[in-house]
Amino acid sequence: MSSLQNYPRFTLGSALTAEQLAFFQRNGFLHFRGFADLSTVQRLLRASEQVQRQWLADDVQKVNGVPIKYGKDVDGSPIVQRFAFANHYSTELREFLEEPRFQALFPLLEAPGGRIGINEKDGLVINHYVNVTGSEFSQMGWHTDSLRDVFYGKRIGPMLNVGFHLDGTPSTNGGLRLIPGTHRQPLREMLFRKKYYKDVSFDPNEVAVETEAGDLTVHDGRMWHRVAQSPLVGEASRRRVMYIPILAGKYQPKSENSPTPFYLRFLHLVK
Repeated sequence: MSSLQNYPRFTLGSALTAEQLAFFQRNGFLHFRGFADLSTVQRLLRASEQVQRQWLADDVQKVNGVPIKYGKDVDGSPIVQRFAFANHYSTELREFLEEPRFQALFPLLEAPGGRIGINEKDGLVINHYVNVTGSEFSQMGWHTDSLRDVFYGKRIGPMLNVGFHLDGTPSTNGGLRLIPGTHRQPLREMLFRKKYYKDVSFDPNEVAVETEAGDLTVHDGRMWHRVAQSPLVGEASRRRVMYIPILAGKYQPKSENSPTPFYLRFLHLVK
């Protein structure tokens, strides 16, 4: 069992503190309480629901080459369970990414040219987990976010995956699990330590990230993490998270003509 089960929760200001920088360098993640208030959470939820209505009506299957994952809600109605580039379809979501405090995270990249990937990777991703019959997204197996660079034969670029949590998630309801320190692992460990996406099992070194609505988490793209399935069923299992890529290096925007990335061929494994 990891010694970081009671890891510190921080507050994000206009700049990171020395303590926050040191914690991230050592462990590869940070957790900030109360990044936004509940009224902001509700506003963003309404915005995501509006995008969902539009995509269902228009039968949107891909955005900029990235497949959209659909499933069923607790009442059997269709929902979007993984959005990509949601910021391109909502003024509210797009403006949220302009929050100045996101820039305070750029030093964690340890590289010049930090930016929010509004047009890169998968843009603003919204994951909607619910554990019911017909759901296509109740958990996500072990993976690293940097695998995509390896697939394309590229040098692994600096990347942070920033999660804004729209629902509170105690460890008893599943949620994010991280293996601290694996952002410093050798390439072989990043490739072969786990079976990507298929392995959903407990790891004795994992840390459960327990969030409240409005919290912000950030982890290095090279570290192993998963999203545990809720043991609960129905409405109580609902968890929604917005994921924002923060990048450095060569600018690589996507467009409507972009091909489907190879790594997204594994998306069907995520249930």
